[in-house]
Amino acid sequence: MAALAQLGSIDSARRTLAAAFREAGLDSPDLDARILVGHVLGLDHAELAAAAERDLNASEARQIAALGERRLARESVAAIIGHKEFWGMQLRVSAATLVPRPETETVVEAALQAIDAGGSRSRPLRIADLGTGSGCLLLALLFELPHAHGVATDISADALTLARANAHALGLEQRAAFVRGDFADALAAPFDLIVSNPPYVATGELAVLAPEVQCEPVRALDGGADGLAAYRAITACAPPLLAPGGALVLEVGLGQAAAVEPLLAAASLIGRPPMQDLAGVPRAVVAFRQPMR
Repeated sequence: MAALAQLGSIDSARRTLAAAFREAGLDSPDLDARILVGHVLGLDHAELAAAAERDLNASEARQIAALGERRLARESVAAIIGHKEFWGMQLRVSAATLVPRPETETVVEAALQAIDAGGSRSRPLRIADLGTGSGCLLLALLFELPHAHGVATDISADALTLARANAHALGLEQRAAFVRGDFADALAAPFDLIVSNPPYVATGELAVLAPEVQCEPVRALDGGADGLAAYRAITACAPPLLAPGGALVLEVGLGQAAAVEPLLAAASLIGRPPMQDLAGVPRAVVAFRQPMR
């Protein structure tokens, strides 16, 4: 990375960064390099291409080199630049929360399908997001459901501060409340929809996660000995909080859908086939409370 401390063009800096990332075995070296260089310079992809031959000044080169070193230390790009796109929204991220993943958008898709099954998206709705982290699930749903109001819970005060900031930045703070608590402890019924991306990594598997993931809060990852502790807690507390016909939508890890479905059945919730993410992994399990007859 020492070469980046010298003056050079934007394009040569990007190429040098990408080469270093590639040599280190990072998954998306060219994309990572482009994002980091663009972040330092305040340029988007098209602007980077247009300014490719411009020389960096010494300060710019030092900043790019510093961010490159952080990425080589396996800090995620989102953590380095402080934000991540999710459902078309730019969300702030911090060390207090998980970085929103593309596969988590499957939960939003499944939740919207569940809402559509019950009527118009424009009807008034109450949503709960358990263990909200950055607020990504609740805020995406409020964006899509114009007359919905939501409550997001998290045990971390820092996570709630971040989620509130994201709601404010998106103009959604008037329809979102943020409450500190363990899943549904502080909530009162009824809700039309409950969503959650709970901790689901088995404790024994934490040590083999990618280094970027190991930098994230253990509390948001550790799902107990079998990875199912949070699902047991949520399926125990969610049914009384759901309105008749209300839906529960949960993100699950690879191979977990089959293990979570009996927990839903034991809670007298009516399961539906899980929704797959873009990789074909069953990612969102869906269940409904029995409607009133």
